[in-house]
Amino acid sequence: MSSYRQILYHIVFGTKGSKPTLSPKHIHELFAYISGIIKNKKCHLYRINGMQNHLHILCDLHPNIALADYMRDIKTSTSFWLKQHKGFMNFKGWADGYAALTYSFKEKDKIINYIKNQQSHHKKESFHDELRKILEEAGVQINEQFFP
Repeated sequence: MSSYRQILYHIVFGTKGSKPTLSPKHIHELFAYISGIIKNKKCHLYRINGMQNHLHILCDLHPNIALADYMRDIKTSTSFWLKQHKGFMNFKGWADGYAALTYSFKEKDKIINYIKNQQSHHKKESFHDELRKILEEAGVQINEQFFP
């Protein structure tokens, strides 16, 4: 018998201090770079989007990769790349931690649409309010020291 898996993650992580250091003019270059990292890890990217202070990724995680290693590699590689890129001169690093929530494949299109519409969400809602809502809906206990 073959092995089968479907590990779908909605990952959210922000810039250090939630500072708006991801240039909208160049952010699609960052998305392409992250897409390459994900592909090289034999994972599948369904959607990436974000704002000046945070990113959302919906991806499939290959079973031979630990989530913590995956996130460390993405954050380390992109941090180095962003600091070298002229379009992201104000980038100082990523915040510690991330949110990684699993979803069923049936919810994939709903999450893709949510990520796709980041710009309209954030006309009404801050990153911290959005993250709090996502965590509460997933039943995750929130550590208040990380929410101003």
